Amino acid sequence: MGAIPVYFCLPERFWRADFPQGPGENWPGFMLGLYAWTLQSYLWLGDRYPCKLVNHLPDSGIVLIHRNALRAFSTPVRPHPQRLLICFQGDLSPYPYAQIQLVQNPCQPGYFLPHWPQPGLIPRHPDRGDRFETVAFFGHHKNLAALGDAWSDRLSKLSLRWQPRISSNPWDQLDGVHPRWHDYSDVDAVVAVRSFDRWEHWRAQNYTHKPATKLYNGWLAGVPPVLGVESAYRAERRNPYDYFEIGSVAELLGTLQRLKQDPSLRRAIVRQGQLRAASVRPEAICQRWLHFFQTIAEPAYDRWVSQPNWKRWATVQNGLLGTGLSRLEHKLRSKVPLP
Repeated sequence: MGAIPVYFCLPERFWRADFPQGPGENWPGFMLGLYAWTLQSYLWLGDRYPCKLVNHLPDSGIVLIHRNALRAFSTPVRPHPQRLLICFQGDLSPYPYAQIQLVQNPCQPGYFLPHWPQPGLIPRHPDRGDRFETVAFFGHHKNLAALGDAWSDRLSKLSLRWQPRISSNPWDQLDGVHPRWHDYSDVDAVVAVRSFDRWEHWRAQNYTHKPATKLYNGWLAGVPPVLGVESAYRAERRNPYDYFEIGSVAELLGTLQRLKQDPSLRRAIVRQGQLRAASVRPEAICQRWLHFFQTIAEPAYDRWVSQPNWKRWATVQNGLLGTGLSRLEHKLRSKVPLP
């Protein structure tokens, strides 16, 4: 270990006997944010930075823990003068007693680190060439917009097939993860739209709590991404060919028809995705993690343990105030009536 002990914490409640040995394995648990952030980060970083995976909460050092993992404790995990608590916020609210919130969307308050891309991803098979026949969604059923009962028939009229890989597992269970949640080998375009409802977008602030993972996976898989209006995707956009943004079912069908009719457009989108993929491969994300540890986490730990108790108390109070305001804003937005 280095001068400052660093721990990735998965409480005993979430410990499993079937943990993968490597980060690139197609282990269904990586679909759960709890493991995708904690276990996968440890597996990628363990050979690059001195750290340990533990099933208890250390009293000292830098401790990284997922917001959902904190449910394992019967009482709130409060600040400790020798421990810097870093919370993987995921899709949830910030943890008020953490000194640093790690977020998966650059529009969120906190320190942004990109979500790891799909482990064990099988890219589109090169033998498919210029075929454009299969359209898919990869993800949880609650993250797919209602496309209508006639969706498959409407695609069929464009000579396209709808072949989604939809999972239905609870937040803490592996049962229900689609067995091909990682397999893009027979996919020619990926669709990812959470909602077409503009009020839902307003309430969720264009999904500022969601990552751009489906965009990253599209780039890495070599398929054109057709995506909804989301802040994480827009934050990643550098070129019009990075992805297609659509705001309605009609726009979605029109975009797929355009892709169907224009092989050169498809090739241009895939080429651009290959260029962008370099920045979201695990090796590149590991470098961002090392930068975070060296320039943010380690200095923050030194400041935390060396400052007087009153200053630590003031820091905690600021965290509580910020969390309270965030919850109030969310509550107010959720109560705005539909027009």
